[in-house]
Amino acid sequence: MQYDPKKHHRRSIRLHGYDYTRPGAYFITICVQAHECILGHIANGEMHLNDLGEIVRDEWLRAGTVRNEIVLDEFVIMPNHVHGIVFIRESGFDPVGATRRVAPTWVIPTSANGPMSGSIGAIMGQFKSIATKRINAIRGLPGVSVWQRDFNDHIIRNDGELNRIRHYITKNPARWKWDSKNPKRISP
Repeated sequence: MQYDPKKHHRRSIRLHGYDYTRPGAYFITICVQAHECILGHIANGEMHLNDLGEIVRDEWLRAGTVRNEIVLDEFVIMPNHVHGIVFIRESGFDPVGATRRVAPTWVIPTSANGPMSGSIGAIMGQFKSIATKRINAIRGLPGVSVWQRDFNDHIIRNDGELNRIRHYITKNPARWKWDSKNPKRISP
């Protein structure tokens, strides 16, 4: 099917006017379709990946090795979603101990056919696509969507925010029973 902007237009959840191809730090959340818990389980506050969760972990880590433009930071795979910090790097970029504003704003380049090459949207789209193909090969469900459309991002703007998000990610499995994405959630 050919793209028709009149029929296929979706409102973007990205920050209007922000250039997602520029160096910066991003907090990413990717959810499994219908919040189905297919990636493993939580026991005693720790995440235990199953075979599908192992695929997601392998592809997340592979994204950091095959894409020179990114550096991966803290991440966690939960039963039905993934949280991670991704840095789009600049020359000489060292994400540890950054002391400047982490994600400056520029005018966004546009593409009529989807996310710009090298943007956080393109990188996450590639990750989701490859992980989906591997998961569906195991499940025997070719063409079935594993992930919800799109993903959530938060532009990390300073070191304090970066450290708070790192803490949130590492403590996420211990808080699973209260997590809004947990289908068996306990009210706080």
